[in-house]
Amino acid sequence: MLAIDFGADGTVVIAGRLDSAQSPRVLSFLDQVQDSVTLDCSKLEYISSAGLGVLLRTQKRLLASNAKLRLSGVNRHIRDIFQYSGFDRILEIDPAAD
Repeated sequence: MLAIDFGADGTVVIAGRLDSAQSPRVLSFLDQVQDSVTLDCSKLEYISSAGLGVLLRTQKRLLASNAKLRLSGVNRHIRDIFQYSGFDRILEIDPAAD
């Protein structure tokens, strides 16, 4: 199960599992974003390679218009996935307070 919506402070809040089944819905949601945005990942439990692809595609699209995707609240497990995949060098990631 996955939930994604705009937070009160203008961030995008994502919760649950971002896997191949949820990736099209998340991509469709993120395609609405035209300016720099922070993705609050504090409730993200899992991300698959398909989910990583959604983030990469969104980052590339935003960079083309001088905007960017920033991740916040990234827990240790998700941070490890970003490090192993090299995404920590592609995306701006603020880790969660451990």
